[in-house]
Amino acid sequence: MKNNPSLKGLLIAIVAVIFAFGVYFFLLAKKNYYVVDNPTPNTYYYKINNGAEGTIAAGQTVPVDLNKGKNSIKVFDQNKKLLFDSAFEVNKVRGLINIAHQDYYINDQYYGYNLKKDSLLLALDKTMIDGKAYFGGARHFNKLFTDDFYYNVDEDYDKVIKNIQKVESRSKIFRKQDYLNYYNEYYKF
Repeated sequence: MKNNPSLKGLLIAIVAVIFAFGVYFFLLAKKNYYVVDNPTPNTYYYKINNGAEGTIAAGQTVPVDLNKGKNSIKVFDQNKKLLFDSAFEVNKVRGLINIAHQDYYINDQYYGYNLKKDSLLLALDKTMIDGKAYFGGARHFNKLFTDDFYYNVDEDYDKVIKNIQKVESRSKIFRKQDYLNYYNEYYKF
């Protein structure tokens, strides 16, 4: 076969595209999954959609499989006594089951060029936690299920700003104490 520069260029371009997609899917793509979270010192047992019994220990976060649409969960205490049997609706690609109905906070972190973080926080709503006002408009959550966030409890905000041309935000769900720690570390008033 003759030395064909067009064919070489096409093959190099194909290899470069495959490499770029590989880097994205293995290193950069955000995984979509659902979790059951237990911030309490208790152990719980649960059955999702009458499937196999799962166990969640104190302070643990466990990934689970859920179906889009209606799902059901039965939750048992450490003595396997039924605590509640409930249903919930799944609409998005990631979510959190609050098995112990504890307090969580969904916070929006803003990214962008020339972002004045302190004035932005003061312009947003205040959230009262244990009688103290916290700026930034974090939303309180203590129901069974939510999928109204981007980053789960076991994920961190992005360290790299991907688009600095406009101001945008990403939401993350925090356990109560994790949110208080994050707030005190990230915001300096």
